[in-house]
Amino acid sequence: MGEQFHSESHEPFTTLLQPTSTTEAESTITTVTADDISLQASSSSKLPFRSRKIRKISSAATPSGSDGKSEPVSEDDLLKGGNRAWKRNAAQSTAALPTIVKPLSCEGELDVALRHLTKSDPLLAALINTHQPPTFDSCHPPFLALAKSILYQQLAYKAATSIYTRFVALCGGEAGVVPDAVLALSPSQLRQIGVSGRKAGYLHDLASKYKTGILSDSSIMGMDDKSLFTMLTMVKGIGSWSVHMFMIFSLHRPDVLPVGDVGVRKGVQFLYGLEELPRPSQMEQLCEKWKPYRSVGSWYMWRFVEAKGAPPARAAVALVDGATSEQQQQQEQQQQPQQLQLVDPINGIVNLGACIWGQ
Repeated sequence: MGEQFHSESHEPFTTLLQPTSTTEAESTITTVTADDISLQASSSSKLPFRSRKIRKISSAATPSGSDGKSEPVSEDDLLKGGNRAWKRNAAQSTAALPTIVKPLSCEGELDVALRHLTKSDPLLAALINTHQPPTFDSCHPPFLALAKSILYQQLAYKAATSIYTRFVALCGGEAGVVPDAVLALSPSQLRQIGVSGRKAGYLHDLASKYKTGILSDSSIMGMDDKSLFTMLTMVKGIGSWSVHMFMIFSLHRPDVLPVGDVGVRKGVQFLYGLEELPRPSQMEQLCEKWKPYRSVGSWYMWRFVEAKGAPPARAAVALVDGATSEQQQQQEQQQQPQQLQLVDPINGIVNLGACIWGQ
């Protein structure tokens, strides 16, 4: 007959059962609560006490095999499992990192882009077959390209080129256009060559961010598109339009869509027969099929607008803050039409490839 047990505590306690044979390798542990014993004892005094099933606990065991028995795990197996987990986590971490794609100036990359665009967009394919392919071969360093972008803002191409030439001479040649040299130029020196006080401040802000390490040529070359856009728009006088032009024509990034560029928007309107000029917010969806070569698609939009006879000036107006409304652009053109001068987006400004219209 089973003895009755009573305990006020409900904490589990452990009993150690001795091995039933000398061949058993380890002690067997079972955990029993006081409630379990009390329940069994009170159910019937005539029933014999039945011990609970005993489960072996092993410190190192693999999941049960086909025979239902646990197998010991060796130290080598544990190390191998850890290595596999480490490699899996490393692969996932690497996949999350931004990938810098090949620039369009790399050998064969433009051909790949043209094949993709021809296949993905039949309407754009007709333009590709009509026009000569673009060229992306400029090699100016980023700092020089950005400084040039600032100097050309809001100026006719001929006037901007004259100022840029004098600016380069002050620095001792294009190779001398470096942050220290620009910071050494006073606002009065820059005004003497035609640079406004506001642009002088922009040039000094750019040079200061290089000097303090916020920007550098190497970091700009290595950033992904999103990070680069964020960092460059921190510079005074450099807005979204300027960054897009810089990314396309200086860094030769393949997948840049200048959604605020009126010329690209106008080209998309012509290409797809839209009744109205697409808004910047609509451009991403309309040009989705061009990915990952939207820079090349944009280039053909400039050519398309030019072939249609619509002034490409409305396509790309470089402004102090890098952006303006279409209405402002049209008003400027109507007020001074005799001074407007087309700058070929590819050949006019070699390093930036921008269409710049002056007042």
